[in-house]
Amino acid sequence: MKETETTYYIAVDLGATSGRLILAAFDGEKVTTEELHRFKHPMLPIAGHIFWNLPGLYNEILTGLKIAAGKLEKLGAKAKSIGIDTWGCDVAYFYADGTLAGLPYCYRDTHTVGAVDKFCEEMPKETVYDKTGIQFMDFNTLFQLYTLSKDSANALHHCDKILFIPDALSYMLTGNAVTEYTVASTSQILNPTTGQLDGELLEKVGLTADRFGKLVNPGHIIGTLTPEVQKFTGFDAIPVVAVAGHDTASAVIGVPAKDEKFAYLSCGTWSLLGIETPEPIINEKGFGYNFTNEGGLDGSIRYLKNICGMWLFERARTEFKDAPESVAELCALYTQSDISSVINPDDSSFANPVSMTEAIADYCKRTGQRVPETPADFVRVIFRSLAHRYKEVLGWLRELSPKEINVLHVIGGGSLNAHLMQLTADALQMPVIAGPTESTALGNVLVQLRADGRVKDLNEMRHVAINSTETTTYLPK
Repeated sequence: MKETETTYYIAVDLGATSGRLILAAFDGEKVTTEELHRFKHPMLPIAGHIFWNLPGLYNEILTGLKIAAGKLEKLGAKAKSIGIDTWGCDVAYFYADGTLAGLPYCYRDTHTVGAVDKFCEEMPKETVYDKTGIQFMDFNTLFQLYTLSKDSANALHHCDKILFIPDALSYMLTGNAVTEYTVASTSQILNPTTGQLDGELLEKVGLTADRFGKLVNPGHIIGTLTPEVQKFTGFDAIPVVAVAGHDTASAVIGVPAKDEKFAYLSCGTWSLLGIETPEPIINEKGFGYNFTNEGGLDGSIRYLKNICGMWLFERARTEFKDAPESVAELCALYTQSDISSVINPDDSSFANPVSMTEAIADYCKRTGQRVPETPADFVRVIFRSLAHRYKEVLGWLRELSPKEINVLHVIGGGSLNAHLMQLTADALQMPVIAGPTESTALGNVLVQLRADGRVKDLNEMRHVAINSTETTTYLPK
């Protein structure tokens, strides 16, 4: 790992509101990154539903690759590979000729509301959880497919391949269809014990496993850029690697942990709080707390719970009047209020309300608490509520975890929020190590490094992660 040659890799990291293309350089000890292209990709409201503009996303990736090719040409270097990570659950549908069979539904669309209860009239919840170990959410892929099958959707019944979003974009770049393990594990159709898609669950939605791409693990070489993509971007036939396609899986790979006695909090639009384990944890208590077993590197399990995260803040801030525009200044408003009201961030009223501030105010009113009025009030309620929820979920996690937890690593953009980080340390009464914000891109690159032979195993990957990141430690008061 102590080679002196610098090699370059491209990470495409797509969140639920924006995406970016990053050029990463590895000198044998650490990874440095440069963001070359950033873009927003709003949800598309069409005919009463919400979709993702997959062709638009793909075009932004092509634009970013073209920029990267120009940058590398100036450096006199070449990229070794490309990797794509995105959010989970959502899927795209393709016909046999490679064309897209309509736009993919967005997980925030309401067409799946109530789908869990309807599906579980046909198969008990306990059976589904025993098979998958996945927490129940209306937008899980299983329930999206179930809803479309009941609606006799043409795309579902006539497509050749059903691909998760990172796999769909890789397919568009290479022409090769795969199903990457970590993103497939978010679907509630993958059995974490067998590592395969569950035939009985697929049968319930009228599908078979061959409708999906070949199941592969992180590090698999999907293929090379097609001649058309090469011509458009200026790249040659470089490999596209199936990294940990689910962004949280990539983020966890990038955690700069020194030992295994930690929990992680991936803090962005969603907050995902959990641990890494070698085996799935599927039991009655985990079912009751609605914890989930998602895939990680080398067949490991990310045992976690989804929490509605900075989505609350992101939506509320668009409604503030006479408030600072910068995120840092908005966060600092926390100190200008003394409101003590607390909401449950996971209450269904906050999923996608017309007005987030009205939803928060209504929740406080109906629970007999002081109603926030100013931007400072809303910021304080959101931050205090998130810290309170983290404490609650960590308590459950400690009941279920087979290992000791004595530190919380916070990764993602939320780690920059000093007020939230200190509130979290105080609530949990344990050290909080914040950073890196770019953990997802780092994890993406680390898998590419291993596929390229520049690192050999998880220990070397952790070593590079520690060398490549800066962190801030918050101690409880």
